[in-house]
Amino acid sequence: GWIRAIREALGMRAEDLARRMDVSQSSLTRLERSEKSGRVRFDTLKRAADALECEVVYALVPRRPLEEMVQEQARKRALARVGRTAHTMALEDQALVDAKLEERVQFLARYLATRPGLWVEDSEGDDPSATLSGAD
Repeated sequence: GWIRAIREALGMRAEDLARRMDVSQSSLTRLERSEKSGRVRFDTLKRAADALECEVVYALVPRRPLEEMVQEQARKRALARVGRTAHTMALEDQALVDAKLEERVQFLARYLATRPGLWVEDSEGDDPSATLSGAD
């Protein structure tokens, strides 16, 4: 883990770091093991970092742009909603052409992207009339 790697790079013995942290050497050994296995508590990691004269940097880095994730989720939800509506309309012999369906999907996706509940599973959103309203 990082604690041990930095301690060793500094030429600091485990007992020296334990003393600087005001913990026993066995506690430091447990800390180094828990940090290596990813089970270290954040406040404990910060104490070790302070004793090593380091900063703890904690970050969540999106794998792709957040806006892209929102648009993808909105489109997925819109496709599901418009698909259900299109199925019902087809049963009533009122089928929409593909271009009109895509237009409705885009309209609904733009709407859903701005509404709360986008990430709630099976959410219908807060305006069921939005499924077929808009660009006609």
